[in-house]
Amino acid sequence: MQQAISIPTLCAVLAISVLTSRHATGQHDPGRDAMKLLVQDKFEAAKARLAKPPKSQNSPIDEAERNFVLAILNCKQGNPSEAISHLKEAVSLGLPVERILAGPRDLFEPLQKDTAYADWLSQQETPLLHGPMLTAVTDTTAQIWIRTSKPIAVSLSVQELSKTQPPRVFATKTSAKDDYTGVIDLQDLKPDTKYQYSLSISSQRQTQPLSFRTMPQAGQPAKFAVGFGGGAGYTPQFNHMWSTLAKQAPAAFLMMGDNVYIDDPTHAMTQRYCYYRRQSEPLWKSFIASTAMYSIYDDHDFGVNDCIPGPEIDEPAWKRPVWQVFKQNWNNPGFGGGEKQPGCWYDFQIADVHFIMLDGRYYRDKKGGSMLGPVQKAWLLKTLKNSTATFKILASPVPWSPGVKPGSKDTWDGFDDERNQIFSYVHANRIDGVVLLAADRHRSDLRRIPRKDGYAFSEVMSSRLTNVHTHKLVQNAQGSEFIIGYNEKCSFGLLDFDTTTSDPTIKYTIVNIDGEEVGDAVLKLSQMQNR
Repeated sequence: MQQAISIPTLCAVLAISVLTSRHATGQHDPGRDAMKLLVQDKFEAAKARLAKPPKSQNSPIDEAERNFVLAILNCKQGNPSEAISHLKEAVSLGLPVERILAGPRDLFEPLQKDTAYADWLSQQETPLLHGPMLTAVTDTTAQIWIRTSKPIAVSLSVQELSKTQPPRVFATKTSAKDDYTGVIDLQDLKPDTKYQYSLSISSQRQTQPLSFRTMPQAGQPAKFAVGFGGGAGYTPQFNHMWSTLAKQAPAAFLMMGDNVYIDDPTHAMTQRYCYYRRQSEPLWKSFIASTAMYSIYDDHDFGVNDCIPGPEIDEPAWKRPVWQVFKQNWNNPGFGGGEKQPGCWYDFQIADVHFIMLDGRYYRDKKGGSMLGPVQKAWLLKTLKNSTATFKILASPVPWSPGVKPGSKDTWDGFDDERNQIFSYVHANRIDGVVLLAADRHRSDLRRIPRKDGYAFSEVMSSRLTNVHTHKLVQNAQGSEFIIGYNEKCSFGLLDFDTTTSDPTIKYTIVNIDGEEVGDAVLKLSQMQNR
């Protein structure tokens, strides 16, 4: 006799079938999938998802993560003793205690009514949870982002590595309204100079001495390197990518979208779970402490797969809250037009190279035929026209090149008129030195986009920092030419700029997760001039 299936079990099976659809299984993991179910109180489905093996090969970390999520589940179900047991097991398996302190706070704080648990946690407590993350570095300034366990004053001591000048102290106070984050502004630094710094809270040093270098003098020719990439899903066996990047020591790194895989725009708890998990990774923390970090988002860290949210600022209602959580976990030089016009577009300059970072999601409007929206597009065209930099790097979360995502309109292929408007504007206004940058496709490419009027655009792409899922190389696409590509292992793009020569160059190198250079090409300014 066939056994009947209970309603809760049937619901769990149906939920799992949705989560394991083609798009969901490309990069998602049991922890994230279970969190998305837990915030909806789908407990049986969450348990079923946690029981499925992850794609990772690092079993202690996977088991620690499973216990952490089970602790959240038991908190929500009113089982504090079970939750405490899972949290202790998670820490014993290597979960950073910062994960517990970061939260979800509303679920974990009541557990401290158990005095034995409170004593255990206090013995391991650390006031600095996430960071330091180096951001917004110029030739004379820098910023350091941090998250703490409670609102508290944080001081930073900084000194030239040569120690020719005495150390200086800068400070900030973290804020609960900003999810316990704060930013320390460093001023009056020297161009192209290496500095050493350390953080202290309540006179107790929180970090060993760390270092960073300011950028070359603004507006002047220089040699420097910038790394970039997207597609950084949670995959413990590929966490050593952050060590590989740290060894490369680029002046800056651009996180180009799909920086974490959330796909849950209506629940802040899921979003913070994914961000806290990344911010707590030891190798990630080491990398971001000394490398200037810049970020934009794409579909998987803003909305859902291939989302088109529409042109309105506050419709759907989740757009602004998602943007707020994004801001709390990154510290860019700007965030679109701020509260009046939310977004993640902004620009910055290193030496005589201008980086223009675009938001391809917030105002994406299929009916109106715009990826950027009118405000961002007007800003972009004005910024391009006014730029006096040798190279202008135009960074988009999705590819510019036609045909690189066959059958899809999620790239600029879905907004061809707007793409042509931007390209034609570059040529009509005789703007030289524009190079296109993109992510989204889980591989690293260099492509060329021929134009009837003006110079052909070169596009460098990379979006498989830590992802398991891989996209095939597209060598035959109508409207763009394949130059080089790589998809065998995780990889990133490295751009070596040299604007000191008579014909300034950008060397694009594809570097895989093991630090091997697996492809390169040189782009010359003379190839990017309107004649």
